[in-house]
Amino acid sequence: MLKGKTVLVTGAAKGIGKAIALEFAKDGANIVLNYRSNVDDETIKEIEALGVQCLAVKADVSDFAEAEKLIKEAKAHFGSLDVLVNNAGITRDGLIMRMSEDDFDSVLKINLKGAFNTIRHASSIMLKQRSGAIINLSSVVGIIGNAGQANYAASKAGLIGLTKSTARELAARGITCNAIAPGFISTDMTAVLSDEVKEQMMCNIPLKAFGTGEDVAKAVVFLAKNRYITGQVLNVDGGMVMN
Repeated sequence: MLKGKTVLVTGAAKGIGKAIALEFAKDGANIVLNYRSNVDDETIKEIEALGVQCLAVKADVSDFAEAEKLIKEAKAHFGSLDVLVNNAGITRDGLIMRMSEDDFDSVLKINLKGAFNTIRHASSIMLKQRSGAIINLSSVVGIIGNAGQANYAASKAGLIGLTKSTARELAARGITCNAIAPGFISTDMTAVLSDEVKEQMMCNIPLKAFGTGEDVAKAVVFLAKNRYITGQVLNVDGGMVMN
């Protein structure tokens, strides 16, 4: 179903983004791998070894013009844009009483406005195609909140609202838009946490295990393939948040 399709993954140089790109490549999709600072050549080779094409594009999606250039480059190179995965994100943790304005603004700009920017430019292509899938990477923190992450939680909660509104606007043209809300996923970002913090987190996970990038990636590909699911938030969290 995805063979020969074009999939753009933002923030895909490593971690969850890389896992998502690889999972789509396994399904035969050509990959537009977006990164902001640098990307390892081995990552590109790993994707291409799966028999697909990989176009690496450096762009800061929080910049409206750069996001537009990214989308246009993807379309020009492959001729279509079938799936957009908004994964790019940062954290700037701190208690709200001490959080700087810059730390709040920078997280919202990349995590939330970055997704708006890519959706804004990609939607015109998908509308003309009368097809497409958009998946936004939110977080369980955007649903339940988390002390010390007011900025991150606000950005991820905002993504859920953006997802639902986008789904309503684009559904008539056969375009779906959903969100994934990962829980505690083992990445380079979480590897630096102390054993004590990890143990506390484990107590809140019914499955008593941390997720992997592949767990999230499989959920993203599932949503990209399903034409009759839209406007939904799928938790990939080991049962940590049960609605």
